[in-house]
Amino acid sequence: MAISGGNNNLPMSEINVTPLVDVMLVLLIIFMVAAPYLEQGVKVELPHAKVEAMPSKSEEVVITVTRDRQIYLDVSRDKPVPLSALGVNLKRAVASRNSKEVYLRADKDVDYGFVVQVMAEVQNAGIKGMGMVTQPEEIKVP
Repeated sequence: MAISGGNNNLPMSEINVTPLVDVMLVLLIIFMVAAPYLEQGVKVELPHAKVEAMPSKSEEVVITVTRDRQIYLDVSRDKPVPLSALGVNLKRAVASRNSKEVYLRADKDVDYGFVVQVMAEVQNAGIKGMGMVTQPEEIKVP
């Protein structure tokens, strides 16, 4: 069924844009709702809270961050590593190992922003896998 216009019996050649506008408004609303959740961050694979301890490997590189913002690598436990040199030292420590993963052990009182800076340096060093070392929760017996 063609809609005729004017005196001749030719079909109208106009496009009905109402469905297009409806679809675009729905997409706009979806993107507006989803935008706050699309924040950039450091990708970290966190272990589950209530699992058994992982078996210890000798190839692990552990980064320790103390309460006073000192960074220690397990390969140089006697002296702290400055944040600016962490990437270079990590590349050197991981280069000769089969496992390219590191584990981060941070004191609970360390500023969250500083821990994120350490994780960003790890990511910038090209290390893709990072685990978080945590203390297991104590089970309270009633």
